[in-house]
Amino acid sequence: MESLKQKILTEGKVLSDSVIKVDAFLNHQVDPGFMQLVGDEFASKFALTGVNKIITLESSGITPAVMTGLGLGVPVVFARKRKSLTLNHHLYSAEVYSYTKKESNEISVSKDYIDSDDVVLIIDDILANGQAALGMIDLVEQTGAALEGIGIVIEKGFQEGGELLRRRGIRVESLATIASLKNGQVTFQNGEETI
Repeated sequence: MESLKQKILTEGKVLSDSVIKVDAFLNHQVDPGFMQLVGDEFASKFALTGVNKIITLESSGITPAVMTGLGLGVPVVFARKRKSLTLNHHLYSAEVYSYTKKESNEISVSKDYIDSDDVVLIIDDILANGQAALGMIDLVEQTGAALEGIGIVIEKGFQEGGELLRRRGIRVESLATIASLKNGQVTFQNGEETI
């Protein structure tokens, strides 16, 4: 998705050889018009698959998931990182380790919103080590639902998450794959780069 690559190049900030900050348009401030394009792209990739439910992880995955849900005309369920007074039992739960935050979280979804009849698409903002995706896969497996695939806005191709998921036979559709962040430069999988 060329427009996403341009957003990464113009609004992203390389913080290290392994971290890029994309909070200007994706996971802090959101560009709604652009995110609608992202959702439409995922909707076109998964249009004929029978997906009837999308799952994501709060909070950064919610915007691309909702926009994809609009495109597919299906509900979006987001896994919560913290329990509340209204979400404290009758749950599917899994552990997720965040390398960025250096902490583990128990993520949960209500058993009321996903069941074994569903065909589920996972949507998330960034795929790095794959821990968030594995946690959401665990939730889907607990429900007995069918997992159709995973849509990722930005994949860090130099980290093992994508390979780990694909080796498990999971369909992963990434809209932009970064091959390297070395020397402060973004290099995409197809070899394009910039400072």
